[in-house]
Amino acid sequence: MTKKKLHKPSSATIAQNKRARHEYFIEHEIEAGLSLQGWEVKSLHAGKANIRDSYVLLRDGEAYLFSATFQPLTLASSYVVCDPMRTRKLLLNKHELDSLFGRVNREGYTVVVLSLYWKNAWVKVKIGVAKGKKEYDKRTDIKDREWQLDKVRIMKHVSR
Repeated sequence: MTKKKLHKPSSATIAQNKRARHEYFIEHEIEAGLSLQGWEVKSLHAGKANIRDSYVLLRDGEAYLFSATFQPLTLASSYVVCDPMRTRKLLLNKHELDSLFGRVNREGYTVVVLSLYWKNAWVKVKIGVAKGKKEYDKRTDIKDREWQLDKVRIMKHVSR
């Protein structure tokens, strides 16, 4: 009996929204599937995705990825109309959708996109239920991050 070696790419992450963690307090994270067309999957394989300003729009009992840009490849077929800013449907179960609708409508949260990645052969989106940060919250985070770096430098210098 021989074991098959599975090919794992070095990084399954396609795109990250680093700005989201700076702008928002992320309360809860959910993994969602994404409904895509063929040319979009090809462009994701090439790494041509941008989710920096994207967010999740909730309407009619469904969730949609809005304002994400997938640049079409020049080699894509010419008979398909490629819209890079197309609104894409998120694939969530009923319980997750109800939870998102409840938090956004009652508690004043917003839903932001955190990352886009491959899970086996499927494209997944990690979305976060978040509250916006004030300016002083951002300054506090920066101060804490700089202190952690200084602490590592001090400990490194002391141990010499």
